[in-house]
Amino acid sequence: MPHPRIVVAGGSGLLGRALSDGLAADGHDVIVLTRQASSATLDPAQAATTHAGVRLAHWTPDGTAGPWAAFLDGAAAVVNLAGESIAGGRWSASRKGRLRDSRFDATRSLVAGLAACPSPPAVFLSGSAVGYYGTQGDEPLTEGAPSGADFLADLCVEWETIAGRAAGSVGRIVVVRTGLVLDRAGGALPAMIAPFKLFAGGPLGSGAQYISWIHSDDWVGLVTWAMGQPAVSGPINATAPGPVTNREFTRTLGAVLGRPAWLPAPALALRALLGEMADALLLGGQRVVPDRARALGFRFRYPELRPALESLLRRR
Repeated sequence: MPHPRIVVAGGSGLLGRALSDGLAADGHDVIVLTRQASSATLDPAQAATTHAGVRLAHWTPDGTAGPWAAFLDGAAAVVNLAGESIAGGRWSASRKGRLRDSRFDATRSLVAGLAACPSPPAVFLSGSAVGYYGTQGDEPLTEGAPSGADFLADLCVEWETIAGRAAGSVGRIVVVRTGLVLDRAGGALPAMIAPFKLFAGGPLGSGAQYISWIHSDDWVGLVTWAMGQPAVSGPINATAPGPVTNREFTRTLGAVLGRPAWLPAPALALRALLGEMADALLLGGQRVVPDRARALGFRFRYPELRPALESLLRRR
């Protein structure tokens, strides 16, 4: 029998690539929707093969369905990870617009494509972030917690709302609220390591703000698990069960690296350097817990921070 087809939009980023490679290694027929014109094709059997057997197919996420919607028809699942990096630059007005548009247009396109499918997928998994909750101190936040009121929270609320419009087209919708993903190959961890190499690592601001993190292997495992679990629908927190304060995170990172964690980065300096983004991503924080994943039986390989960091930083 042919392997089930899974379509991933945004599959060229750190998470998208890890997920696509993992699904392909498990035997799935994985097609990544990409803006690369050289990969354009309307026939899934002719999509260009790339790393690990993953195949590329061209799309133009302009808010409408296009010929690429043929790839969605008959797929087992569609995963939406499209969008510019939140931490890729200072949040000017124009950059905020790109952050919104890159997510909203891609999600609207997928929703329109799913509505056009004679044989729609059973599940649509769409990205979001723990920024949905805004800054809520040290209160543990499950999926039932209210949304925040800052830029990132508003972006996530609208992003999830647009994804929800696929409700009439697919069997279920899963919204993945992702925390800080730890991976040696990219994302935040390499940037966090850099000061420690210079013996200048330390907490950010007060250090009391919580970091809701997840090992990249657990993130891939959680999303893959959610695809195959009919009981999983609505929002799920893609975070480890053990969120920690920034101070504890930097202390643990320093210990794993064999470096001190003594030099704090003042909040005033971070705000001067990064503007609004400093409070949303570095100084605010959320204590998010994966209540629904645990209740439905998902087992984390790395529920605690130190073993997670050791697995990444001591790999050869």
